[in-house]
Amino acid sequence: MQMESVQTQKIEKRFSGIPVAQGIAHFPAFVRHEVNEEILPQPIEEADVEREIIRFEAALIATRVELLEIQQRIVSAIGSEDASIFDAHLLVVEDRTLIDEVLRMLERERLNVDYVFQQVAQKYCATLEAIDDPYLRERVVDIQDVTRRVIRNLLGKAPHNPAAHDHQHIIVAHNLTPSDTAQLNRDLVCGFVTEIGSKTSHTAIMARSLEIPAIVGMQGICQNIQLGDDILIDGYTGLLILNPSNETLIEYGRIEQQKEEVVERLHLIRETASTTRDGKHIILSANVDLPDDLADIKANGAEGIGLYRTEFLYLNRETSPDEEEQYGHYLRAAQESLPHSVIIRTLDIGGDKSSTSLFFEEEANPFLGCRAIRFCLENLDVFKTQLRAILRASTVGNIRLMYPMISGLQELRRANAVLEDCKNELAAEGIPFQADIEVGIMIETPSAVLVADHLAREVKFFSIGTNDLIQYTIAVDRLNDRIAHLYNPTHPSILRMIKMTVDAARAQNIWVGVCGEMAADILLTPILIGLGLEELSATGALVPRVKKAVQSLDSSTCRELVNTALTMDDSSAILDMSVAMARQNYADLLD
Repeated sequence: MQMESVQTQKIEKRFSGIPVAQGIAHFPAFVRHEVNEEILPQPIEEADVEREIIRFEAALIATRVELLEIQQRIVSAIGSEDASIFDAHLLVVEDRTLIDEVLRMLERERLNVDYVFQQVAQKYCATLEAIDDPYLRERVVDIQDVTRRVIRNLLGKAPHNPAAHDHQHIIVAHNLTPSDTAQLNRDLVCGFVTEIGSKTSHTAIMARSLEIPAIVGMQGICQNIQLGDDILIDGYTGLLILNPSNETLIEYGRIEQQKEEVVERLHLIRETASTTRDGKHIILSANVDLPDDLADIKANGAEGIGLYRTEFLYLNRETSPDEEEQYGHYLRAAQESLPHSVIIRTLDIGGDKSSTSLFFEEEANPFLGCRAIRFCLENLDVFKTQLRAILRASTVGNIRLMYPMISGLQELRRANAVLEDCKNELAAEGIPFQADIEVGIMIETPSAVLVADHLAREVKFFSIGTNDLIQYTIAVDRLNDRIAHLYNPTHPSILRMIKMTVDAARAQNIWVGVCGEMAADILLTPILIGLGLEELSATGALVPRVKKAVQSLDSSTCRELVNTALTMDDSSAILDMSVAMARQNYADLLD
């Protein structure tokens, strides 16, 4: 008797990871395996050393050109803040310690330069990994990324394409470097999943900016997925579904429809005010990275610009922008923000952001080094050029000026003294400006919080930069995968820091806002309203979601929540309270 053939039905399997970029994608899998060139040592003659040095220098130049092109594409697509990630990569190809070691080993060992470079780079990475310094360990990923590029250029191979696929797909990989992510074709790459990473890794930041659904930290997934497998990823919950059943696809079709309906409702509230149910108005403004972002202000219903970053003016160029060029940019921003205001932040360079048009000395710990206002006060020609341009544009009447990373009263007074010098120069030259331009500061360091009562007497407003305030208060590098879990916006110390800042501002009748990532996180909106923040400044695309959250809340209930939270010592419990209130009032934005 013959047995009937039974067709094997593919079984649905589910895997969990860390959601880092929202969205749902259902496409075939493209499994990307690590590509490491195997370089063997080959003896060379003394006469060939010079030729190898020329090859090495040419490869470094070619790699630098590649990285600058990638950075420029990111600047054009999503802004200078994310493009600054590649400054660290550029520093690697200019690192004299690494380059000189390669040249010494080449002379000493008389081996092919591609092998020598690979050995030196691997030794360099191993040394940095052994140092108990988050910033230096973070650079290991940059060095490994750049090393692969230099070696491919030495071998005369084309740059590696992270996803050379001609149809829509989802990438599954052990890891994607920031440069890999930057090169993804958004028309074809509909999402990605990696085995390692965290919510605050460079790659996760890139995914959110590129609006690609992404999941990281899904250990072992490359062994469970094959090329062409049917997969669905849920960037809201961190779920990957292999061989989704018809029932699963129907369920996710319903979820996507709900998301589209939410987007449509958000569009309808664009012109409405961001006022709570009990009548408290919260100014909701936009963060701007690039001139092209200006169109998003009104399109998303923002009330002006809460943070105009000026770093883009200094990236990807050999010389700094002059006064006329800067004046043109600031004038345009002011005019397009009317009738609302624009807060222009003076140059916030250093730390993880550098520029080829400005000179930076190498520092052991750049995050605690000569950055932001410190750099400006040491480079008065750069600072005065910018201040003069801002003052000239201030004749529009809606510009506010803001200094970054003020740590105490002395820095503020020094910066204001330079500002007064610029006013006097312009007056002497007969150039008009707004003499009483409002000056404020970013509160980003614990020291600024602790002397906020003094600072509040000499400024017109505070804007809390929660990204750095959390980083410096908890002493955690949020871009370091090993300790990123310690980066905690609801840590009791952070709530107390914000409350102290708000109390100091109120005592002097000045206003205070938030322009860090907390402002855009609608899970934390109840806490920020309850703490008494008067302005929230978020990425333009997120403004409608924050507006809907504000409109759904009652400020007095938020204050009650915060009063309770300030007595608590468990950050997770504080977050749970805020999430519960958010879910109670605007679950449609969260589910």
